Amino acid sequence: MKILLAMTGATGVIYGVRLLEVLKETEHRVSLIMSEWAKETLSLETDYTLNYVQALADTVYDHNDLAAAVASGSYGIDATIIAPCSMKTLSAIANGYSDNLIVRASDVALKERHPLLLMVRETPLSSIHLKNMMSVTEAGGILVPPMPAFYHRPETIDDIVNQSVGKVLDLLKIPHDLYERWRSDS
Repeated sequence: MKILLAMTGATGVIYGVRLLEVLKETEHRVSLIMSEWAKETLSLETDYTLNYVQALADTVYDHNDLAAAVASGSYGIDATIIAPCSMKTLSAIANGYSDNLIVRASDVALKERHPLLLMVRETPLSSIHLKNMMSVTEAGGILVPPMPAFYHRPETIDDIVNQSVGKVLDLLKIPHDLYERWRSDS
């Protein structure tokens, strides 16, 4: 698969970094777009360097480059993930306002009917956020807010991050063992 991973400036940049780390170990080709605020959030929330994160991707695009390959449906991205996805980016996607490459690539995913997975980050949610979420869902996008489960008894932040990242991978049918799955008694 050709996967596009985009990161916006919302808190939770670790989700995007962890997705890149896991995808690096697969046969999938991964392209990366980071907004300027994602780069800032990376330095505020983690000890990772921009060089480390970008080296995890096969291709890195500038978020302002609307002539990039991933801006066209003919390039053939199989799935697009935004992790984390800010409410600003969600709003732009919901309203078709493609003023940067992240939103344009999301628009391409929707029009080409390829998976668009958004790890939206905000709390509490306003009715505007909810309306935008509904618009994107009705257009075919999939919202995957990082909401931790506790049945696997996480002991570390990594355990919580891995469970949310695993949910994204599940939706793309990419095998992983990032967290212990629910087991019934029967």
